[in-house]
Amino acid sequence: MPPTQQPLPLPPAPPGDAGGAGGPVTLDRRDGPYGEVVLRRRGPRPTAGGGSGTPEDSGTHGAAGPAGTEPPGGAVYEIIANGCFLMDTSDGRSERLLVDAALAALPAGRARPAVLIGGLGVGFSLAHAAAEPRWGRITVVEREAAVIDWHRSGPLAELSRAARADPRTEVVHADLVDHLCATERRFDALCLDIDNGPGWTVTEDNAGLYSPAGLALCRDRLTPGGVLAVWSAQPSAAFELTLRNAGFLEVRTEEVPVARGVPDAVHLAVGPA
Repeated sequence: MPPTQQPLPLPPAPPGDAGGAGGPVTLDRRDGPYGEVVLRRRGPRPTAGGGSGTPEDSGTHGAAGPAGTEPPGGAVYEIIANGCFLMDTSDGRSERLLVDAALAALPAGRARPAVLIGGLGVGFSLAHAAAEPRWGRITVVEREAAVIDWHRSGPLAELSRAARADPRTEVVHADLVDHLCATERRFDALCLDIDNGPGWTVTEDNAGLYSPAGLALCRDRLTPGGVLAVWSAQPSAAFELTLRNAGFLEVRTEEVPVARGVPDAVHLAVGPA
């Protein structure tokens, strides 16, 4: 979404659980330090045996993933923050590209690289990273307690269950900038899927991550020659320039066509050797 475009409020979900026939159903709504976060379901209610149905395609931020990561029963789950759509489970191509492109950009021969995924979301990036045996330590940092709860014991649990059980995986409840400031660990790859990317943020303080100071922090938490990968709701030549000015090398953008017209993007940049 272009930075000058104002988000439209989402229509209210109908009360109760109509099994998806009457529109989106609100499954949980939480107020927290960063505002309101909501989990909704579109499509049929999953049955104990998985059910059946046809997922809807919103064409944004979020086709079914690897085995074990498809939403059960054809239901599509969506996360909304402060009244604005963030992501859903209808299409995870760009979230998986975020992880694959970072791994491909690492220097050849780097054994069991450590990756930090900024933002748990609906779990596509985590599940994809855990399905790749070449990754070593996998750290996921998520600041919304509700999102972590939805994965641990809620409707999103099946999407990430195998990945969360992987001994390489650690899920950290923290603000990403705070975590990067506090940790002494270095990572071979930082895969950031925070808000709608650098061009437009639903939560104002997320913009700091994509500022020169935030990018310098990311650069300093990379191992020599490590890779920063940033998900965005649209390509941004301005952000590419910001990355170069922050000391990153080999800056480029990969795009994923989506139904709404403006492609999703993954910005890639390599840290100093």
